[in-house]
Amino acid sequence: MRKLLILALLSCCFLSCGKQSEVVPYARVDVTVQINDPRYSLTRVGGYALVQGGVAGVIVYRRSQDAFVAYDRCSSYQPENKCAVNIDEVDIQVVDPCSGSKFLLSDGSPVKAPASRSLRAYIAVSNGFEIHVTN
Repeated sequence: MRKLLILALLSCCFLSCGKQSEVVPYARVDVTVQINDPRYSLTRVGGYALVQGGVAGVIVYRRSQDAFVAYDRCSSYQPENKCAVNIDEVDIQVVDPCSGSKFLLSDGSPVKAPASRSLRAYIAVSNGFEIHVTN
């Protein structure tokens, strides 16, 4: 009986172990975005900028008058594919074109499967004129 219990526990361990498939790899980020840059829509709440950096690019989003958030564009679902999410302005979400997963722009959380993890968030600090994004 004891051997059977040990075998069952080991089986569970081996079946649950494996590659962490939904972790976006680390990439150094140090980007500054001008709020008034005409290429972006950061002067209004709900505005965003898509800039280079991170694994698949960076999204900077104006969540409120005084708050900005930034995420890696690499989907958290099968991040090894480096599939860059796209903005869906109608629903204030981003969509993974490879899997159909959707994420909220306000906090990066998944709202449509198969993704179960949030987008990788970065630190976004504004001085009123520009946003500095780092990790």
